[in-house]
Amino acid sequence: MKTKINRNTLELMTGDITKQKTDAIVNAANGTLMGGGGVDGAIHRAAGKDLLEECKQVRQEQLNGDKLQTGNAVITAGYNLPTKHVIHTVGPVWNKGNQNQEELLTNCYRHSLELAAENDVASIAFPSISTGVYSFPIDLAAKTALQTITDFLKNHDFGNVWMVLFSEKDYEAYAAALNEVTA
Repeated sequence: MKTKINRNTLELMTGDITKQKTDAIVNAANGTLMGGGGVDGAIHRAAGKDLLEECKQVRQEQLNGDKLQTGNAVITAGYNLPTKHVIHTVGPVWNKGNQNQEELLTNCYRHSLELAAENDVASIAFPSISTGVYSFPIDLAAKTALQTITDFLKNHDFGNVWMVLFSEKDYEAYAAALNEVTA
């Protein structure tokens, strides 16, 4: 499913984010930036050990040894991935939705897009942030993600954004949300 927003394109697809030939992919990272399960682990495995080394350096130099906070984003090289950059963002754990999780998820997408624009990225692929082990409800996550992305694309001459979804069920949730957001 594809839609035009000004001169930008937003497209939904199922697939493997580690295979995307875009300027950047977004990693649904944990705060340590040291890799983990799900998308984070897959990206680290595909990129190779140099990604982990750069993440360690980013933590020391940009984060003063602290964890990356939920909703924030940092950028690294893509190494063995078919992308130039990896933008790492930490999504919120759902926890019944009573701790500003929607706002934090919005920040993940917005900060990733802003960081991409600052680094001359014209094509970016996102996973569905926080909908795996962090248990964010897929319908709400899809609406939050797509509203944030479409708002950004309405106000920026960016390029191409892909939502690379893990399953057909996720795709269907995002397709319904895209229809609602662009109606």
